[in-house]
This record gives sequence, structure tokens and C-alpha cells, in this order.
Amino acid sequence: MTAHTTGSLSLPVGERDHSQGPEEALAVLVEYGDYQCPICGAAYVTVKEIQKGLGSRLKFVFRNFPITGMHPYAKDAAQATEAAAAQGAFWEMHDMLFENQDDLTHEDLKKYATELGLDASRLIGEIETDLYAKRVEEDFRSGVRSGVNGTPTFFINGVRYDGPRDVESMVKTLSTA
Repeated sequence: MTAHTTGSLSLPVGERDHSQGPEEALAVLVEYGDYQCPICGAAYVTVKEIQKGLGSRLKFVFRNFPITGMHPYAKDAAQATEAAAAQGAFWEMHDMLFENQDDLTHEDLKKYATELGLDASRLIGEIETDLYAKRVEEDFRSGVRSGVNGTPTFFINGVRYDGPRDVESMVKTLSTA
């Protein structure tokens, strides 16, 4: 790695994770993020560019880390992605939420679910009953154990990355990982 790395991932990437890219990818990028965090919104754009640039050489994993004290809609947004995952659309909802960060009320989440062709009433019902709260909490706790104290926090091949978050710097680090 580089001088910009500290700490390691306490929970290895596995079947429980939501991931994009091949299992045998040379580099694995894990992000702990919060759908209401504006810095995560900027990182979303960066990650999309990195994915485009590295293609099949990258596996990307997203883990929920809602900072509810600062972002009151973050937990429900995280649960919305898990509810969407149960309907086969985690990444579609993930993208929708980051592209609409300022609009994360239940009405907004219901609208997004409908736009994605999901059962919107089911999705909202699962959020309201906290059906996925335990799953979101598991992500959060694994982040805390890994030293995550803010969002976004990235890990490259299991090692925390604290370097520059521009596309070029991250691609360079991922390419040499």
C-alpha cells in the first residue's frame, strides 16, 4: 500500500456483502457510507469513475454506516437499500439514493421504489417495522471495529485507505494493491 493506509477490515468481504465486480478481481474496494452524507455523495461519483476505469479488475463493496446524529434520514435510507435488495435491486436503490440525497423521506423512498418497479408498500412497511435494522447495525458495528469514525471510509484489499480521494490517486493505489 502507501503511507496513506492505517488499520484493517475487521469483517472480511464475504457472501453477506453487496458487491459489484468479479469475485476474482485484483483489487477490492470497500466503502462504509451514509446515504445522506454530502461527502459520500461526492465519493459516489468518484467510485463510479473508478469502476469505469478499472472494470473487471475491481470488486466494489458498499456497507452501511448511517450517522444518525447528523443525518436523520440515513438509517431509513440504509434500510431502503436492504429492502430493495430483498426484491433484487440493492444497487439500483443505492444509486437512486445517492443521486437524490436531499430527498430521503418515506414518501421519497416510496416514489423511488415505484420508479424502480419494486413493491413500494412492502419496502416502506419493512422500513417502518425495522426489518433490516439488525443488518444495518451489523454493517455499522463492523465499521466501528475496523476503526471507521466517519463517512466515507474506504478499505483497499482489507486495509484502510486514508489517502487522497480523487479518481487518479485511488486508481493508482488500487492498481498497485
